[in-house]
Amino acid sequence: MTTHSNNQTILVTAATGKIGRRVADRLTTNGFPVRLGARSAALPFDWHDRGTWAPVLDGVRAVFLMYTPDIGDPRAGDILQAFSEQAVAAGVQRLVLLSARGEDQAAPAESAVRESGAEWTVLQAAWFNQNFDQGAFTDMVQAGALAFPAGQVLEPFIDCDDLADVAVLALTEDGHHGQNYELTGPRLLTFGDAVAAIAAETGREIHYIPVTGAEFGAVLKSEFGMPDEEVAGMIDIFATLLDGRNATVTDTVRRVLGREPIEFTDYVRAAIAAGAWK
Repeated sequence: MTTHSNNQTILVTAATGKIGRRVADRLTTNGFPVRLGARSAALPFDWHDRGTWAPVLDGVRAVFLMYTPDIGDPRAGDILQAFSEQAVAAGVQRLVLLSARGEDQAAPAESAVRESGAEWTVLQAAWFNQNFDQGAFTDMVQAGALAFPAGQVLEPFIDCDDLADVAVLALTEDGHHGQNYELTGPRLLTFGDAVAAIAAETGREIHYIPVTGAEFGAVLKSEFGMPDEEVAGMIDIFATLLDGRNATVTDTVRRVLGREPIEFTDYVRAAIAAGAWK
């Protein structure tokens, strides 16, 4: 494959998050100039403030797109369409979108990027390993009980390091244009299996508690102050993603990276070594 020249800037959105910072760090290590897309960055960027878009796109060749709060948000399609059009007009040649595997609500955002006129790659990722120590599940796992509306559904959790490695190749090498990469880990686990693996490796008593979507929504509202409209949207997304549609693994990580994806137990041990769940 051809590797692009590293004399043109790559914009990484959501650059302070668990995926964005990994992508940005890898690009920097490999000598690519990186512009951090975040509200706290030197050039502030905000998906919902279009006045911040032009400055961060100036001189950029490729963009890693991670829409927050979620790719399935009802606003995501329109915002990503407008951003992609502005990016192409500014000279951006390549867009790499982080999406969610099996999330029907992500279709408008994915279509916006595919129809932008730029070279595009869509990364359709399974649930992240790092949700358990750096994301939405962290506090519950730390407290000893993960209550989540996943029942006993099987999920091929993917490691954020694998995802970041694929994103960097798609941003910097030829051969990934027009690809929808379904990215999973190497095996299927229930959310209970994942919690049990963390409990076994830490020696702590940690439980998984299956709850209904409505029960989980009440927690989002009461403990996190999430507005009713966003709560309803998240419950709808979870109901879609957790209906068993994603209970298969793919070989995409191996095909793209030439190595096996990271095992969940190896992730847990690495997280413990880094200080997680103490």
